[in-house]
Amino acid sequence: MTITIEQPQLDAVAERKVTAGGGDPAELVLDGGFVVPDANAFGNTFRDYDAESERQQTVEEFYRVNHVSQTHEFVSRMRAEYGRLDKTEMGIWECIELLNGFIDDSDPDLDMPQIEHLLQTAEAIRKDYPDEDWLHLTGLIHDLGKVLLHPSFGELPQWAVVGDTFPVGCAYDECNVHFKYFKENPDYHNPKFNTKFGVYSEGCGLDKVLMSWGHDDYMYLVAKENKTTLPSAGLFIIRYHSFYPLHKHGAYMHLMNDEDKENLKWLHVFNKYDLYSKSNVRIDVEKVKPYYMSLIKRYFPEKLRW
Repeated sequence: MTITIEQPQLDAVAERKVTAGGGDPAELVLDGGFVVPDANAFGNTFRDYDAESERQQTVEEFYRVNHVSQTHEFVSRMRAEYGRLDKTEMGIWECIELLNGFIDDSDPDLDMPQIEHLLQTAEAIRKDYPDEDWLHLTGLIHDLGKVLLHPSFGELPQWAVVGDTFPVGCAYDECNVHFKYFKENPDYHNPKFNTKFGVYSEGCGLDKVLMSWGHDDYMYLVAKENKTTLPSAGLFIIRYHSFYPLHKHGAYMHLMNDEDKENLKWLHVFNKYDLYSKSNVRIDVEKVKPYYMSLIKRYFPEKLRW
């Protein structure tokens, strides 16, 4: 199946919408009418890793262990082990239900079960991009790699499953969250890995770059090896949606090729919904399930190897 997708119109920048008569004067309006709240579920700014909140210490300790432990050797080993896709066979919706008991310790914005975030993301995209059904499904499945937390998948620690991702095998950019902890990672002091390009070359393409191991790369492998018919932009979003140093700060662009740069436009669109749709608003699962089941049937086999 060939899917043709038009490039998103990125000229329409976010603007401040001042409401007359008692509305919130600081709601941020994005492209399709999606309104960005000023505060997350805890009343803080989104992705504020220094905010004093009940989760701040948990999140910082998470990143300390993550940055110390995610080495080139570790990532290579995990990718080889989990790339075999020999853990189980199940459908997409089965995986969604399996995730329902997990909360992401790296996320300063939300402490609700994962199915809530998946549906919030997908439904917000669906409202603003009604004709891009591949993007709706991508929103629904982008975090399914978090099943790595489940006992059936080895019950990996959260630092090996969630959090912002970054390349390994080259120098860590200082825009990475809690950068200071990288100094305790052995690769930081290894001359093979601590230069701008490290083991890579300029414009080599992100598909040639090893990313820190976690749910993004795992779900990308699952989708690709199970022959999904999602377009390349969908696979790019799945693999790099946590790569905030790139899509928020513009770091590591020297490793990108032309296809990466085209797909990054769609990742920028997606990221607004992934980040800012997090709230305590509940979605009626049974009401929207038939629509997403139809998309799953279109783009994926009934059973997938995981």
